[in-house]
Amino acid sequence: MAQSEGQDTGKLQVQVVTSGQRRPVPEARVSISYTGDPGAPIEELKTDKDGRTQEVDLPAPPVEYSMEPEADQPYSEYTIRVAAPGFSTVVVAGSELLSGETSRQQVMLDPETAEGQYRDIVIPAHTLFGNYPEKIPEDEIKPVTETGEIVLSRVVVPEYVVVHDGAPSDSTAMDYYVRYRDYIKNVASSEVYATWPADALRANILAIMSFTLNRVYTEWYRNRGYEFTITSSTAYDHKWIYGRNIFDSISVIVDEIFADYLSRPNVKQPILTQYCDGKKVSCPNWMSQWGSKALADQGYSAIQILRNYYGQDLYINTAEEISGIPASWPGENLDIGSSGSKVRQIQEQLNAIAEVYSSIPMTGADGIFSEATKESVRAFQRLFGLPASGIVDYPTWYKIQEIYVAVTRIAELQ
Repeated sequence: MAQSEGQDTGKLQVQVVTSGQRRPVPEARVSISYTGDPGAPIEELKTDKDGRTQEVDLPAPPVEYSMEPEADQPYSEYTIRVAAPGFSTVVVAGSELLSGETSRQQVMLDPETAEGQYRDIVIPAHTLFGNYPEKIPEDEIKPVTETGEIVLSRVVVPEYVVVHDGAPSDSTAMDYYVRYRDYIKNVASSEVYATWPADALRANILAIMSFTLNRVYTEWYRNRGYEFTITSSTAYDHKWIYGRNIFDSISVIVDEIFADYLSRPNVKQPILTQYCDGKKVSCPNWMSQWGSKALADQGYSAIQILRNYYGQDLYINTAEEISGIPASWPGENLDIGSSGSKVRQIQEQLNAIAEVYSSIPMTGADGIFSEATKESVRAFQRLFGLPASGIVDYPTWYKIQEIYVAVTRIAELQ
């Protein structure tokens, strides 16, 4: 599609998978239109053998709109229709695109049970642009001395969180099992703009993760008789949006720091880091989202931004355990010259992934990091949005673990 000269654009890629094992769906037909005119497609695409379309450049509002709180809507909205033989058609309305950013829209297809059946997913307004309930204040450190209180013995990054898509008392709301990192990426894409400086994004992502891990650690909702971990209500928790798109700039940061949270001295539990937008709603002693962006513009680091709001005794901690992962990070990058059991583990896992994602070449599983292994790693990184260095660094290690777990078992909790 031809773009007007000087017009701002963003990149969009659609990723189509099955709803059960999330296996790629090749040859799916993908139609993209403006949400305001869904009957007039502007792009017609097909997914490749890995279930992905090519990246397409599409119009987006000027980037300046996402840098000031009083500006016009800073993102364009697209409707995506996905159809594939044997599956029910899915229509996603409101997929957001920001200037200069790459958006990944994942679409999960269910087996077709009736001809002509389709499912609608509507992505509502971003929290910084729409109107949502403000957070009900809570203590940042929870008392855990009550009789019968369930509290984990240590801080663990869970494999899944159970998201209640509504207020806690709304018994009609759906519960969704969501992989922890996917949950954090979804919330961050819903709560802040991906165009912001990296340190503003890091500060907000750390606050989101610490808040979430506090809910996990204290079993906050289960102690109140509920069967979920957290809600999608901004009055109680964060905004999580079923089926929304994820931005690369946010995804990369989450993959780098997903095991981190915020602590205070002599306090075991992650801090319940509450925040507000700082413009429509003010919140003394909490982080202001727009304020965090302004501080990052002035050169503040993520921890400096967080300490500005939550106090100088705040520090970044790392969880003791990452649940659902076959074996832990070896402590150093794996590259040409590396050898041993950790290299063999990565080789075996990459080969298992390559059986599903065939653009990843097979490699020998001999425990020696060869050029073939490096090329397999590089292909994996390209496919899953990581810098394609061919080196197994911390984000790559855990992304391989995540995808390996996903492709080698049926997600029991789906």
